[in-house]
Amino acid sequence: MRLRRHFDSEESTGIDLAPMLDFVMNLLIFFIITAVFTKELGMPVGRHGGGTGGPATGEKEAGSISVVIKQGGEVMVDGRVVDVRAVRANVERLHAQKPDWGVMVTAEQNAETGVLVQVVDQVREGGVDNVSFGVSSR
Repeated sequence: MRLRRHFDSEESTGIDLAPMLDFVMNLLIFFIITAVFTKELGMPVGRHGGGTGGPATGEKEAGSISVVIKQGGEVMVDGRVVDVRAVRANVERLHAQKPDWGVMVTAEQNAETGVLVQVVDQVREGGVDNVSFGVSSR
């Protein structure tokens, strides 16, 4: 009589992955539930000079209030040198004269970013939401 070794074909020497998959699914559900989804606040930025070359017939002439930030931190509003804290008053005055106009903030290439942020804050506090940005190569 021959000896037969009986190997159970259902038993395997592999690792059962079902508990690990259950654990991973539980972690995934936990992280999805506890995640905080916030909407990042941003400021819309318009591009200066977009569109056609000039105003169409019957439309109001479009323009912008010019604010230039020099390399040394000097700020000019419509060609006049002003203090950073006076930008708001100047923009309010000019915006009252031309309410359809936006503000074009142009900074020289090496102008300080902090001054740019202060100027944009002053413009927004002055009641103008239409702010465009540019860079001067001087």
